[in-house]
Amino acid sequence: MSDTRPLPALGVIVPPSDGAVPPELPELYGDRLRFLGAGLALERMSETGYDAVIGRVAELSRALLARGAQAIALMGTSLSFYRGAEFNRALARTMREATGLPATTMSDAIVDALRAVGARRLAVATAYRDDVNARLGEFLAASGFDVIAIESMGLLAVEQVLAVKQDDLLALGIRAAASAPGAHALRISCGGLRTLALTGPLERRIGKPVVSSAVAGAWAAARLLGVEPSAVAPGNA
Repeated sequence: MSDTRPLPALGVIVPPSDGAVPPELPELYGDRLRFLGAGLALERMSETGYDAVIGRVAELSRALLARGAQAIALMGTSLSFYRGAEFNRALARTMREATGLPATTMSDAIVDALRAVGARRLAVATAYRDDVNARLGEFLAASGFDVIAIESMGLLAVEQVLAVKQDDLLALGIRAAASAPGAHALRISCGGLRTLALTGPLERRIGKPVVSSAVAGAWAAARLLGVEPSAVAPGNA
């Protein structure tokens, strides 16, 4: 007799206004979870852009709870690190207190993933401009990491991030790794950068672990609902 119970529901808060669920989640866990998305309508990756939308996190968390979410993940890295480590912790508390559900942020996810691979010295590749890169460096330092070098695309608009081509992202990762030969790992920051199929080839090319927002965020979100992050991404076998 087949099991007809619905899959556990993960609620995800994302930067774009359309609330589209990041593709990494259904690709990795579509057979074990279902996904509900809500959008913050972030337009610009800047302090003023983040400030304009971050106050809606509790509201969107409650809306996802009403739709049946059983856990909540904020899937926007810079949204959670731009005011520092304590603010990131406060965002997770806000989601938990608004819903009574387990909750996490992408910044939590990347810290956990970097620690899991034993990385302390980092090469960093980002989509951001210099002001946001500086905030990222401060957040990583406060979390116990040493950023050796940052290479970035200097993007401001969210739609620019979503349009980044895989070849350009690969080149960015290679450049960042080459800028920091003593790094233990490559950190790719920005949840909108599509790194799922790129992680394995990039690791083989640079000879170091690659921890990206998109993949680490998916793993952390799945763990909230008891799903082990054991799926193999395309190109990573």
